[in-house]
Amino acid sequence: MDRYRGNAEAVKNLVRGHAVHRDVYVDKEVFDLEMEQLFPNSWVYVGHESQLKDPGDYITSKIGHQPILISRHKNGTIHVLHNRCPHKGVKIASEPCGNTGKFFRCPYHAWSFKTDGSLLAIPLKKGYEGTGFDNDRAKDGLPRVENVHIYRGFIFARLSDTGLSFEDYFGDSLSTIDNMVDRSPKGEVEIIAAPIRYMHTCNWKMLVDNQTDTCHPMVAHESSAGTAVSVWEREKHRFTETPMAVQLYAPFMSPYEFYESAGIRVWPNGHGHSGVSGSIHQDYDDVDGYLEMMVEAYGETRAREILGDIRHNTLYFPNVMVKGPVGILRNFIPVAVDRTLVESWAFRLVGAPDKIYERALMYNRFINAPTSIVGHDDLEMYERAQEGLLSDANEWINLRRLYEEGEPEDVTEVVNGTSERQMRNTFYAWRKFMVQGMEQKQEVSA
Repeated sequence: MDRYRGNAEAVKNLVRGHAVHRDVYVDKEVFDLEMEQLFPNSWVYVGHESQLKDPGDYITSKIGHQPILISRHKNGTIHVLHNRCPHKGVKIASEPCGNTGKFFRCPYHAWSFKTDGSLLAIPLKKGYEGTGFDNDRAKDGLPRVENVHIYRGFIFARLSDTGLSFEDYFGDSLSTIDNMVDRSPKGEVEIIAAPIRYMHTCNWKMLVDNQTDTCHPMVAHESSAGTAVSVWEREKHRFTETPMAVQLYAPFMSPYEFYESAGIRVWPNGHGHSGVSGSIHQDYDDVDGYLEMMVEAYGETRAREILGDIRHNTLYFPNVMVKGPVGILRNFIPVAVDRTLVESWAFRLVGAPDKIYERALMYNRFINAPTSIVGHDDLEMYERAQEGLLSDANEWINLRRLYEEGEPEDVTEVVNGTSERQMRNTFYAWRKFMVQGMEQKQEVSA
Protein backbone atom coordinates (compact mmCIF):
# COMPACT_ATOMS: atom_id res chain seq x y z
CA MET A 1 0.00 0.00 0.00
CA ASP A 2 1.28 3.47 -0.90
CA ARG A 3 2.07 5.54 2.17
CA TYR A 4 2.92 8.82 0.46
CA ARG A 5 1.62 8.85 -3.11
CA GLY A 6 -1.48 11.02 -3.18
CA ASN A 7 -1.01 11.87 0.51
CA ALA A 8 0.48 15.36 0.70
CA GLU A 9 -0.13 15.54 4.44
CA ALA A 10 2.00 12.44 5.05
CA VAL A 11 4.83 13.96 3.00
CA LYS A 12 4.52 17.24 4.91
CA ASN A 13 4.85 15.37 8.21
CA LEU A 14 8.23 13.95 7.20
CA VAL A 15 9.77 17.32 8.10
CA ARG A 16 9.50 18.64 11.66
CA GLY A 17 12.11 21.39 11.48
CA HIS A 18 14.33 20.04 14.23
CA ALA A 19 14.13 16.55 12.71
CA VAL A 20 13.36 14.76 9.46
CA HIS A 21 12.11 11.23 9.03
CA ARG A 22 14.54 8.67 7.64
CA ASP A 23 12.18 7.97 4.74
CA VAL A 24 13.40 11.15 3.02
CA TYR A 25 16.68 9.28 2.50
CA VAL A 26 15.74 5.59 2.25
CA ASP A 27 12.18 5.23 0.96
CA LYS A 28 11.85 4.51 -2.76
CA GLU A 29 8.31 5.87 -2.90
CA VAL A 30 9.51 9.21 -1.52
CA PHE A 31 12.37 9.21 -4.03
CA ASP A 32 9.96 8.57 -6.90
CA LEU A 33 7.79 11.47 -5.73
CA GLU A 34 10.87 13.72 -5.71
CA MET A 35 11.51 12.81 -9.33
CA GLU A 36 7.86 13.47 -10.24
CA GLN A 37 7.14 16.56 -8.12
CA LEU A 38 10.21 18.21 -6.61
CA PHE A 39 12.60 18.37 -9.57
CA PRO A 40 10.06 19.30 -12.27
CA ASN A 41 8.80 22.17 -10.06
CA SER A 42 12.31 23.50 -9.27
CA TRP A 43 14.77 25.48 -11.38
CA VAL A 44 17.52 22.95 -12.10
CA TYR A 45 21.03 23.62 -13.43
CA VAL A 46 21.58 21.72 -16.70
CA GLY A 47 24.86 23.09 -18.08
CA HIS A 48 26.98 26.08 -19.05
CA GLU A 49 26.88 27.91 -22.36
CA SER A 50 30.68 27.59 -22.76
CA GLN A 51 30.06 23.87 -23.35
CA LEU A 52 28.12 24.89 -26.46
CA LYS A 53 30.57 27.10 -28.31
CA ASP A 54 29.70 26.10 -31.89
CA PRO A 55 26.51 25.30 -33.80
CA GLY A 56 25.75 21.61 -33.43
CA ASP A 57 27.39 21.35 -30.00
CA TYR A 58 25.27 19.55 -27.45
CA ILE A 59 25.33 18.31 -23.87
CA THR A 60 23.01 15.90 -22.10
CA SER A 61 21.62 16.17 -18.60
CA LYS A 62 18.70 15.10 -16.42
CA ILE A 63 15.95 16.85 -14.50
CA GLY A 64 14.78 14.23 -12.05
CA HIS A 65 14.38 11.14 -14.20
CA GLN A 66 13.75 13.18 -17.36
CA PRO A 67 16.59 12.92 -19.93
CA ILE A 68 17.44 16.37 -21.32
CA LEU A 69 19.36 17.48 -24.41
CA ILE A 70 20.81 21.00 -24.66
CA SER A 71 22.00 22.20 -28.07
CA ARG A 72 23.41 25.22 -29.89
CA HIS A 73 21.38 26.00 -33.03
CA LYS A 74 22.84 27.41 -36.25
CA ASN A 75 21.67 30.94 -35.36
CA GLY A 76 23.50 30.77 -32.01
CA THR A 77 20.45 30.19 -29.82
CA ILE A 78 20.50 27.54 -27.10
CA HIS A 79 17.63 25.07 -26.84
CA VAL A 80 16.73 22.69 -24.00
CA LEU A 81 14.95 19.65 -25.40
CA HIS A 82 13.55 16.38 -24.11
CA ASN A 83 16.06 13.72 -25.13
CA ARG A 84 13.45 11.41 -26.61
CA CYS A 85 12.58 10.58 -30.19
CA PRO A 86 8.83 11.23 -30.75
CA HIS A 87 8.64 7.96 -32.70
CA LYS A 88 9.65 5.08 -30.41
CA GLY A 89 11.06 7.06 -27.51
CA VAL A 90 14.73 6.26 -28.14
CA LYS A 91 17.23 8.70 -26.63
CA ILE A 92 18.60 10.87 -29.40
CA ALA A 93 21.95 11.58 -27.73
CA SER A 94 23.58 9.10 -25.36
CA GLU A 95 26.96 10.77 -24.77
CA PRO A 96 27.58 13.54 -22.19
CA CYS A 97 28.60 15.97 -24.94
CA GLY A 98 29.52 16.21 -28.61
CA ASN A 99 28.81 17.94 -31.91
CA THR A 100 26.00 16.54 -34.02
CA GLY A 101 26.66 18.67 -37.10
CA LYS A 102 23.60 20.21 -38.74
CA PHE A 103 21.00 17.83 -37.32
CA PHE A 104 20.25 15.07 -34.82
CA ARG A 105 19.50 11.61 -36.18
CA CYS A 106 17.71 8.92 -34.21
CA PRO A 107 19.84 5.75 -34.20
CA TYR A 108 16.79 3.47 -34.42
CA HIS A 109 14.76 4.55 -37.50
CA ALA A 110 16.71 7.61 -38.73
CA TRP A 111 14.11 10.23 -37.93
CA SER A 112 16.11 13.48 -38.01
CA PHE A 113 15.71 16.79 -36.25
CA LYS A 114 17.17 20.26 -36.55
CA THR A 115 19.32 21.43 -33.65
CA ASP A 116 16.41 23.51 -32.37
CA GLY A 117 14.44 20.26 -32.05
CA SER A 118 12.08 20.72 -35.00
CA LEU A 119 11.40 17.73 -37.24
CA LEU A 120 13.62 17.67 -40.32
CA ALA A 121 12.90 14.38 -42.11
CA ILE A 122 11.35 10.92 -41.78
CA PRO A 123 12.38 8.01 -44.03
CA LEU A 124 9.54 6.90 -46.31
CA LYS A 125 7.35 9.74 -45.08
CA LYS A 126 4.68 8.83 -47.63
CA GLY A 127 3.80 5.96 -45.33
CA TYR A 128 2.24 8.49 -42.96
CA GLU A 129 0.01 10.17 -45.54
CA GLY A 130 -3.65 9.96 -44.63
CA THR A 131 -2.91 8.51 -41.19
CA GLY A 132 -3.57 11.65 -39.18
CA PHE A 133 0.13 12.22 -38.60
CA ASP A 134 -0.28 15.96 -39.20
CA ASN A 135 -2.35 16.13 -36.01
CA ASP A 136 0.14 14.07 -34.02
CA ARG A 137 2.55 15.57 -31.49
CA ALA A 138 5.34 13.66 -33.20
CA LYS A 139 5.24 16.08 -36.15
CA ASP A 140 6.61 18.83 -33.88
CA GLY A 141 9.89 16.98 -33.33
CA LEU A 142 11.75 16.90 -30.04
CA PRO A 143 9.60 18.54 -27.34
CA ARG A 144 11.13 21.75 -26.00
CA VAL A 145 11.48 22.76 -22.38
CA GLU A 146 9.91 26.21 -22.48
CA ASN A 147 11.04 27.53 -19.10
CA VAL A 148 14.76 28.17 -19.63
CA HIS A 149 16.90 30.93 -18.15
CA ILE A 150 20.59 31.56 -18.85
CA TYR A 151 22.17 33.57 -16.05
CA ARG A 152 25.72 34.77 -16.73
CA GLY A 153 26.32 31.64 -18.79
CA PHE A 154 24.70 29.16 -16.37
CA ILE A 155 21.72 27.36 -17.93
CA PHE A 156 18.74 26.57 -15.73
CA ALA A 157 15.44 24.94 -16.69
CA ARG A 158 12.10 24.16 -15.07
CA LEU A 159 9.88 21.45 -16.52
CA SER A 160 6.66 22.59 -14.88
CA ASP A 161 4.57 25.22 -16.65
CA THR A 162 3.71 26.78 -13.30
CA GLY A 163 5.82 27.92 -10.39
CA LEU A 164 8.11 30.68 -9.23
CA SER A 165 9.91 32.79 -11.80
CA PHE A 166 13.67 32.37 -12.06
CA GLU A 167 14.24 35.68 -10.27
CA ASP A 168 11.81 34.88 -7.44
CA TYR A 169 13.18 31.36 -7.04
CA PHE A 170 16.84 32.39 -6.63
CA GLY A 171 16.66 36.00 -5.43
CA ASP A 172 19.81 37.26 -3.70
CA SER A 173 21.44 33.83 -3.82
CA LEU A 174 22.56 34.64 -7.38
CA SER A 175 25.23 36.84 -5.78
CA THR A 176 27.41 33.74 -5.45
CA ILE A 177 27.36 33.15 -9.21
CA ASP A 178 27.99 36.87 -9.68
CA ASN A 179 31.04 36.70 -7.43
CA MET A 180 32.49 33.66 -9.20
CA VAL A 181 32.06 35.22 -12.64
CA ASP A 182 33.28 38.65 -11.50
CA ARG A 183 36.54 37.06 -10.38
CA SER A 184 37.41 36.99 -14.06
CA PRO A 185 38.91 40.31 -15.20
CA LYS A 186 36.68 39.94 -18.26
CA GLY A 187 33.57 38.92 -16.32
CA GLU A 188 33.42 35.51 -17.96
CA VAL A 189 34.03 31.90 -16.94
CA GLU A 190 34.25 28.80 -19.09
CA ILE A 191 34.44 25.03 -18.98
CA ILE A 192 37.35 23.68 -21.00
CA ALA A 193 37.74 20.18 -19.50
CA ALA A 194 35.62 17.21 -18.50
CA PRO A 195 34.43 16.97 -14.90
CA ILE A 196 35.35 14.49 -12.25
CA ARG A 197 32.37 12.16 -12.46
CA TYR A 198 31.66 9.21 -10.17
CA MET A 199 28.87 7.34 -8.43
CA HIS A 200 28.02 7.63 -4.73
CA THR A 201 26.06 4.79 -3.13
CA CYS A 202 23.85 7.10 -1.10
CA ASN A 203 20.83 9.37 -1.35
CA TRP A 204 21.45 12.70 -3.10
CA LYS A 205 20.37 14.76 -0.09
CA MET A 206 23.26 13.42 1.98
CA LEU A 207 25.61 15.34 -0.30
CA VAL A 208 23.37 18.41 -0.08
CA ASP A 209 23.40 18.27 3.74
CA ASN A 210 27.17 18.00 3.80
CA GLN A 211 27.78 21.27 1.96
CA THR A 212 27.04 23.41 5.00
CA ASP A 213 27.93 20.85 7.68
CA THR A 214 30.84 22.56 9.43
CA CYS A 215 31.01 20.20 12.40
CA HIS A 216 32.40 17.25 10.44
CA PRO A 217 35.68 18.37 8.74
CA MET A 218 37.92 18.21 11.78
CA VAL A 219 36.46 14.78 12.65
CA ALA A 220 35.78 12.93 9.39
CA HIS A 221 38.96 14.20 7.73
CA GLU A 222 41.30 13.83 10.70
CA SER A 223 42.87 10.60 9.44
CA SER A 224 43.47 12.02 5.95
CA ALA A 225 43.85 15.80 5.87
CA GLY A 226 44.85 15.71 9.53
CA THR A 227 47.67 13.27 8.80
CA ALA A 228 48.78 15.35 5.82
CA VAL A 229 48.89 18.45 8.04
CA SER A 230 51.01 16.57 10.57
CA VAL A 231 53.46 15.57 7.84
CA TRP A 232 53.62 19.19 6.67
CA GLU A 233 54.29 20.46 10.19
CA ARG A 234 57.17 17.98 10.43
CA GLU A 235 58.67 18.80 7.06
CA LYS A 236 57.87 22.46 6.42
CA HIS A 237 61.32 23.61 7.55
CA ARG A 238 62.55 22.23 4.23
CA PHE A 239 60.40 24.67 2.21
CA THR A 240 60.64 28.40 1.56
CA GLU A 241 56.91 28.71 0.80
CA THR A 242 53.75 26.73 1.50
CA PRO A 243 52.86 24.47 -1.45
CA MET A 244 49.48 25.02 -3.07
CA ALA A 245 48.33 21.54 -2.06
CA VAL A 246 48.93 22.27 1.63
CA GLN A 247 47.02 25.55 1.35
CA LEU A 248 44.06 23.62 -0.03
CA TYR A 249 43.78 20.76 2.45
CA ALA A 250 45.14 22.25 5.69
CA PRO A 251 42.08 24.48 6.42
CA PHE A 252 39.92 21.37 6.75
CA MET A 253 41.52 20.92 10.16
CA SER A 254 40.32 24.32 11.38
CA PRO A 255 38.72 24.16 14.87
CA TYR A 256 35.05 24.57 15.72
CA GLU A 257 35.65 28.15 16.81
CA PHE A 258 36.83 29.07 13.32
CA TYR A 259 33.63 27.76 11.73
CA GLU A 260 31.42 29.32 14.40
CA SER A 261 32.72 32.79 13.61
CA ALA A 262 32.65 32.24 9.84
CA GLY A 263 28.84 32.11 9.83
CA ILE A 264 26.14 30.64 7.60
CA ARG A 265 23.64 32.59 5.52
CA VAL A 266 20.26 31.13 4.55
CA TRP A 267 18.06 32.39 1.72
CA PRO A 268 14.45 31.60 0.80
CA ASN A 269 13.60 28.48 -1.25
CA GLY A 270 16.32 26.33 0.28
CA HIS A 271 19.43 28.19 -0.86
CA GLY A 272 22.26 29.11 1.50
CA HIS A 273 25.99 29.20 2.05
CA SER A 274 28.68 28.75 4.66
CA GLY A 275 31.52 31.23 5.02
CA VAL A 276 29.96 34.66 5.54
CA SER A 277 32.76 36.50 7.33
CA GLY A 278 35.52 33.96 6.77
CA SER A 279 36.10 30.61 5.14
CA ILE A 280 38.65 27.91 4.41
CA HIS A 281 39.57 29.81 1.25
CA GLN A 282 40.73 32.99 2.97
CA ASP A 283 44.47 32.37 3.28
CA TYR A 284 45.54 31.27 -0.20
CA ASP A 285 48.69 32.93 -1.53
CA ASP A 286 48.21 35.84 -3.90
CA VAL A 287 48.82 35.07 -7.57
CA ASP A 288 51.32 37.42 -9.20
CA GLY A 289 49.64 40.03 -11.36
CA TYR A 290 46.07 38.95 -10.63
CA LEU A 291 45.11 41.82 -8.34
CA GLU A 292 46.51 44.30 -10.83
CA MET A 293 44.36 42.75 -13.59
CA MET A 294 41.28 42.99 -11.40
CA VAL A 295 41.98 46.59 -10.41
CA GLU A 296 42.39 47.54 -14.04
CA ALA A 297 39.08 45.85 -14.89
CA TYR A 298 36.95 46.98 -11.94
CA GLY A 299 38.78 49.72 -10.05
CA GLU A 300 40.53 49.09 -6.74
CA THR A 301 37.50 49.32 -4.44
CA ARG A 302 35.33 46.94 -6.46
CA ALA A 303 38.23 44.55 -7.16
CA ARG A 304 38.99 44.16 -3.46
CA GLU A 305 35.29 43.75 -2.71
CA ILE A 306 35.03 40.89 -5.21
CA LEU A 307 38.16 39.11 -4.00
CA GLY A 308 37.24 39.68 -0.37
CA ASP A 309 33.99 37.72 -0.72
CA ILE A 310 35.29 34.26 0.17
CA ARG A 311 32.16 32.17 0.63
CA HIS A 312 32.78 28.50 1.28
CA ASN A 313 29.98 26.35 -0.21
CA THR A 314 26.81 27.83 -1.70
CA LEU A 315 23.92 25.41 -2.07
CA TYR A 316 21.47 26.10 -4.86
CA PHE A 317 18.37 24.08 -4.05
CA PRO A 318 17.76 21.37 -4.92
CA ASN A 319 21.07 19.80 -5.97
CA VAL A 320 23.94 22.11 -6.98
CA MET A 321 26.87 23.47 -4.98
CA VAL A 322 28.99 26.41 -6.13
CA LYS A 323 32.35 27.27 -4.60
CA GLY A 324 32.96 30.77 -5.96
CA PRO A 325 36.49 31.56 -4.70
CA VAL A 326 37.85 28.37 -6.26
CA GLY A 327 35.64 28.17 -9.36
CA ILE A 328 34.05 24.79 -8.64
CA LEU A 329 30.49 23.60 -9.31
CA ARG A 330 29.25 20.20 -8.15
CA ASN A 331 26.05 18.69 -9.48
CA PHE A 332 24.40 15.94 -7.37
CA ILE A 333 22.35 13.96 -9.89
CA PRO A 334 19.84 11.49 -8.37
CA VAL A 335 19.93 8.04 -9.95
CA ALA A 336 18.13 5.92 -7.35
CA VAL A 337 17.12 6.28 -3.72
CA ASP A 338 20.61 5.11 -2.73
CA ARG A 339 22.66 6.13 -5.79
CA THR A 340 23.85 9.59 -6.80
CA LEU A 341 26.03 10.57 -9.73
CA VAL A 342 28.31 13.48 -8.83
CA GLU A 343 29.80 15.76 -11.46
CA SER A 344 32.46 18.14 -10.20
CA TRP A 345 33.33 20.91 -12.67
CA ALA A 346 36.28 23.32 -12.56
CA PHE A 347 35.73 26.66 -14.28
CA ARG A 348 38.44 28.78 -15.88
CA LEU A 349 38.35 32.52 -15.21
CA VAL A 350 38.75 34.09 -18.65
CA GLY A 351 41.62 36.56 -18.70
CA ALA A 352 43.00 35.51 -15.29
CA PRO A 353 46.50 34.04 -14.74
CA ASP A 354 46.80 30.32 -15.47
CA LYS A 355 47.73 29.67 -11.84
CA ILE A 356 44.16 30.49 -10.79
CA TYR A 357 42.84 27.70 -13.02
CA GLU A 358 45.63 25.40 -11.85
CA ARG A 359 44.39 25.92 -8.29
CA ALA A 360 40.82 25.06 -9.31
CA LEU A 361 41.96 21.84 -10.98
CA MET A 362 44.13 20.89 -8.04
CA TYR A 363 41.31 21.59 -5.59
CA ASN A 364 39.01 19.37 -7.62
CA ARG A 365 41.52 16.50 -7.56
CA PHE A 366 42.60 16.92 -3.93
CA ILE A 367 39.16 17.50 -2.41
CA ASN A 368 36.43 16.14 -4.70
CA ALA A 369 37.87 13.11 -6.49
CA PRO A 370 37.15 9.57 -5.20
CA THR A 371 40.90 9.11 -4.67
CA SER A 372 41.34 12.52 -3.04
CA ILE A 373 42.70 13.38 0.38
CA VAL A 374 39.29 14.60 1.55
CA GLY A 375 36.37 13.44 -0.63
CA HIS A 376 36.60 9.72 0.05
CA ASP A 377 36.08 10.38 3.78
CA ASP A 378 32.73 12.00 3.03
CA LEU A 379 31.75 9.15 0.75
CA GLU A 380 32.38 6.63 3.52
CA MET A 381 30.19 8.66 5.89
CA TYR A 382 27.37 8.79 3.32
CA GLU A 383 27.53 5.02 2.81
CA ARG A 384 27.56 4.38 6.55
CA ALA A 385 24.58 6.69 7.00
CA GLN A 386 22.64 5.00 4.19
CA GLU A 387 23.14 1.67 5.93
CA GLY A 388 22.67 3.00 9.47
CA LEU A 389 19.31 4.57 8.66
CA LEU A 390 17.91 1.09 8.08
CA SER A 391 18.02 0.60 11.84
CA ASP A 392 14.58 0.66 13.46
CA ALA A 393 15.96 2.01 16.72
CA ASN A 394 15.09 5.60 15.76
CA GLU A 395 13.28 6.67 12.60
CA TRP A 396 14.18 10.36 12.95
CA ILE A 397 17.33 12.30 11.99
CA ASN A 398 18.24 14.99 14.51
CA LEU A 399 18.75 18.53 13.14
CA ARG A 400 18.35 20.35 16.44
CA ARG A 401 21.75 22.09 16.67
CA LEU A 402 21.04 25.79 17.42
CA TYR A 403 17.36 25.24 16.63
CA GLU A 404 14.76 27.66 17.97
CA GLU A 405 11.08 26.78 18.22
CA GLY A 406 9.10 28.64 15.57
CA GLU A 407 12.17 29.25 13.44
CA PRO A 408 11.05 31.24 10.36
CA GLU A 409 11.06 29.74 6.89
CA ASP A 410 11.81 31.43 3.54
CA VAL A 411 13.83 34.24 5.08
CA THR A 412 17.34 35.64 4.71
CA GLU A 413 19.37 35.29 7.90
CA VAL A 414 22.97 35.01 9.02
CA VAL A 415 23.53 32.52 11.85
CA ASN A 416 26.29 30.79 13.81
CA GLY A 417 28.59 28.90 11.45
CA THR A 418 28.10 25.57 13.20
CA SER A 419 24.31 25.76 13.08
CA GLU A 420 22.29 23.14 11.23
CA ARG A 421 20.03 25.97 10.07
CA GLN A 422 20.80 25.53 6.37
CA MET A 423 20.06 21.80 6.55
CA ARG A 424 16.67 22.68 8.02
CA ASN A 425 16.28 25.39 5.39
CA THR A 426 16.82 22.76 2.70
CA PHE A 427 14.07 20.58 4.11
CA TYR A 428 11.65 23.47 4.52
CA ALA A 429 12.05 24.03 0.77
CA TRP A 430 11.88 20.28 0.09
CA ARG A 431 8.56 20.07 1.92
CA LYS A 432 7.18 23.18 0.21
CA PHE A 433 7.96 22.14 -3.36
CA MET A 434 7.02 18.50 -2.82
CA VAL A 435 3.64 19.38 -1.34
CA GLN A 436 2.93 22.08 -3.94
CA GLY A 437 3.64 19.64 -6.73
CA MET A 438 1.45 16.95 -5.21
CA GLU A 439 -1.44 19.35 -4.56
CA GLN A 440 -1.27 20.70 -8.10
CA LYS A 441 -1.38 17.17 -9.45
CA GLN A 442 -4.43 16.37 -7.29
CA GLU A 443 -6.20 19.52 -8.57
CA VAL A 444 -5.55 18.52 -12.18
CA SER A 445 -6.78 14.97 -11.49
CA ALA A 446 -9.94 16.30 -9.85
